[in-house]
Amino acid sequence: MRIPPSRSRTLRGGTAAVAAAALVALGAVPALAAEAEPDLGVGTIAPIKGVQAGSAFSTPLTFLNKGTDEVPVSYVTYAVSPGLKADETYRNCSYYTIPSHDEMPDSHVAACKIDQPLKPGVVYATAKPLSLKALDSALNDDLRVTIGVTEPDPDGGDTGAGDPVQGTGDPLTLVEKNPATEADRKNHPESAASADVTAANTADFALTGAELKGEVGDKVTATVKFANKGPARVQGALDESVTTVDIRIPEGTSVVKPHDFCEVITKTHYRCGTSQSWVDVDGGESYPFVLRIDKAVGRTVGAISFSGQERPFDRNAANDTAQIVIDTGKGSDTSGSTSGTGGTGGSSSTGGSGSTGSTSTTGGTGTTGGSADTGGSTAGGATPQTTGGGNLAATGSDSTAPLAGMAAAAVAAGGGIVWAVRRRSAARGN
Repeated sequence: MRIPPSRSRTLRGGTAAVAAAALVALGAVPALAAEAEPDLGVGTIAPIKGVQAGSAFSTPLTFLNKGTDEVPVSYVTYAVSPGLKADETYRNCSYYTIPSHDEMPDSHVAACKIDQPLKPGVVYATAKPLSLKALDSALNDDLRVTIGVTEPDPDGGDTGAGDPVQGTGDPLTLVEKNPATEADRKNHPESAASADVTAANTADFALTGAELKGEVGDKVTATVKFANKGPARVQGALDESVTTVDIRIPEGTSVVKPHDFCEVITKTHYRCGTSQSWVDVDGGESYPFVLRIDKAVGRTVGAISFSGQERPFDRNAANDTAQIVIDTGKGSDTSGSTSGTGGTGGSSSTGGSGSTGSTSTTGGTGTTGGSADTGGSTAGGATPQTTGGGNLAATGSDSTAPLAGMAAAAVAAGGGIVWAVRRRSAARGN
């Protein structure tokens, strides 16, 4: 389910600035260079599966100077999504975080100066595998690596990056591995490479309904809530809702104002998306619906359920459904009359599912859905918040294509619904 362009918020510095920021984060060369960039390549990185949340892991990295001239100094940059961080720091690397903005989650970046020559036609490897750590919130994360000769600038491109912190450990160095074969050249096609990192972890998606009462003619506000109770943060495909929520409207009532994230399926059935393609621990959405009581039918119930893609990371089915219950006054109860069928609940499996590394973060409120006009009473709870206190926003940005080869995302099952909102940048708590 798509999260489309909005009309009310401008991208940070415009489309060009976002593209530039992404290039800076990946250590790529600026568009206007004095001379051609040397032909350097990063070796293909195998997917990393089954890492344990809270534990360290490592992966080897290789590089190749595919040109004809020696490169005296180069810069290796690696960036990880919010569920990961550097396990050890290198003293020739500076570390900083680019906060979530527009369509991208937080990115933890290390920019390393390799002050040694790279001979042409030689494969180099890191002296030791790159050491990383999976946080307690890790599930479907990613690693991105680049090499170039231009020093990355964390302040460039209006990224909002924090102040760089210099590493303290042994330097990151490269060692000669072997003369490059034709297979090596094919295995180092570009100056950037990425890999999915999948942790053995779970996340509990939960729904909360509302219980209301009123009389014929009253308008009442029913607030449906979706929350991620953790322990993992969940990253979906770029530009796709991380999940969808189906809401059935109780018999005897009609919708005066639905929430902006929700699309009409029928007059008594709405499907609601999310403002981000990820959801942090303790994050989520609130969907206020203003309903009018049209007929006294006693106690009437509408069902709430998840739909869309499978959720193999969610092993608690007990909170996957909820209800809107309205006491409309005299009349026979119609409990369950518009409950419909439950949504896809997802199957259980060990660990999480991988995700394209676009790469996490907000919780909090969606746009407001309106309040009761006359009579009636409302129910609901506090709006889910991220650990960093940010808001899930509903208004946002013109669309911007992600970097080629670095932010490709599979369209999630059940896609095709275009949401009328875009998200703001949000603070993270990882």
